Amino acid sequence: MIKSFDLTEQYKKLEKKINSKVLEVLASGNYILGDNVKFFEKKINDYLGSKYSVSCNSGTDALILSLRALGIEKDDEVITTPFTYFASSEAISLVGAKPVFADINPHTFNINPKNIKKMINRKTKAILSVNIFGQTCKLDEINTLANEYNIAHIEDCAQSFGATHNNKQSGTYGEFGCFSFFPTKNLGCFGDGGLITVKNKKAYNLLLKLRTHGGIKRNQHDVIGYNSRLDELQAAILAVKLPYINKFIENRRSIAKMYFKLINNDKVILPFVDKNSKHTFNQFTLRVKNRNKFEKHLKQHKIPYGIYYSKPIYKYKAYEVYKYNSMPMVEKISKECISIPIYPELKTNDIKMICNVINEY
Repeated sequence: MIKSFDLTEQYKKLEKKINSKVLEVLASGNYILGDNVKFFEKKINDYLGSKYSVSCNSGTDALILSLRALGIEKDDEVITTPFTYFASSEAISLVGAKPVFADINPHTFNINPKNIKKMINRKTKAILSVNIFGQTCKLDEINTLANEYNIAHIEDCAQSFGATHNNKQSGTYGEFGCFSFFPTKNLGCFGDGGLITVKNKKAYNLLLKLRTHGGIKRNQHDVIGYNSRLDELQAAILAVKLPYINKFIENRRSIAKMYFKLINNDKVILPFVDKNSKHTFNQFTLRVKNRNKFEKHLKQHKIPYGIYYSKPIYKYKAYEVYKYNSMPMVEKISKECISIPIYPELKTNDIKMICNVINEY
């Protein structure tokens, strides 16, 4: 039976190294903010080419801490995409600000810089871009906009670890890059985990305080902070997996290449890949006109799938108070998108079976 995602396969390949490291942490008696966290943060800096990094509890917390570090609060506005997981706009709301949505590019599914420009006003304090499905936004254009209007740029890289734009890593364009290590991500831990890349030392020092109840030293609380620390176990596991990340991503790209080659059905639109970006295919997302009919076809042949995302964020009950205007591109894409299995350990025979079923539709 084909699975949407199989976390056990990757664990089996790294089982001895992971188990050894976990037992080492357990025996140490040091479980919070120890050497493993420091080591992992250094290795992330080396991999991404970032100046500083601060690990934290989750990708959502990474966004919240970054917004707080910018001083964003009540009556401020942050421009973001309506086509992503709820956490992106939720983080904006949790610091008291208002999410302002800009429509997407229907090909890349990412926020469209031309639409961002239309939404900027005197209340705008930041742009929160989201690199959806493993493909970066036009990050250079967004940076140019942010600089022109003297506003901040935060990258939500929850789905784009290892992706590049113009050969530069996602998470290194904005003032902050926010990553999630949820188990199904390109680089995933065995629970929740997150990390923020930072350019500015002052912001870095503030983030260190924000993740630990507002202070670095015991009984020192300079600001109102959070309990948002990546624990030693998760840091150790991530450090074991990090040297393999390029191989994991190359496997994803190889699977995507097979899909591009083997899927041949004019009722199905394959993902668009921006020539300036290196896509990591955290998801392989198709577009179909009659999605309900396509779903039934996949179910009938026991092919798993996912729908990310079935409606724009502004249509959720949580945001009905704002009465947002509808946006044509995201309305269209949210009715057509459907993702098929893609993960590094997906077997060739399963890929071929998936393609055959799609071609029969």
